Amino acid sequence: MADVNQDRRRRNPEMVQEEKQYDERTLHVDRVARVVKGGRRFRFRALVVVGDRKHRVGIGSAKAADVTAAVTKATEVAKKHFVEVSLYKGTLPHEIESKVSGAKILLKPASPGTGLIAGGVVRTILEVAGVKNALSKSLGSTNKTNTAYATIAALQSLTPSKDWVTTKNNAKLAEGKK
Repeated sequence: MADVNQDRRRRNPEMVQEEKQYDERTLHVDRVARVVKGGRRFRFRALVVVGDRKHRVGIGSAKAADVTAAVTKATEVAKKHFVEVSLYKGTLPHEIESKVSGAKILLKPASPGTGLIAGGVVRTILEVAGVKNALSKSLGSTNKTNTAYATIAALQSLTPSKDWVTTKNNAKLAEGKK
């Protein structure tokens, strides 16, 4: 069977698919409707997260007449809205809380070996971003779209470890001023 596929690739080079550089995951697909004179017109809304598992992640939401078109459009939106995530030894540098609309997200760093203790949308976003160990709690609304945007807002507002003001950093700053 493997020989047959290899033979086909030699004859048709377009058939060889390039390896995807991004991890694309569909978080949610919803059927939405608008009311018109003759009844209801149905469309689909897709929520997609895209990441490279190397500290970059983005989410996108889009609507289309069918599911595949909605997912494709949402993926393109997500790729345009990448966010850099600053990590510290495979986990988050510090505890962070974020709120979007009614959804409130709490993210905490975890020691090595803990894994991702998160549910649903938050877990998927952290996985795709490349976070190995973290704790999370979703408070308030269970709306997947708002939870996803709250998670991205929390990841955006993380302060990298190199920007922390510590006694070592203060000593270096003091020496530099003299």
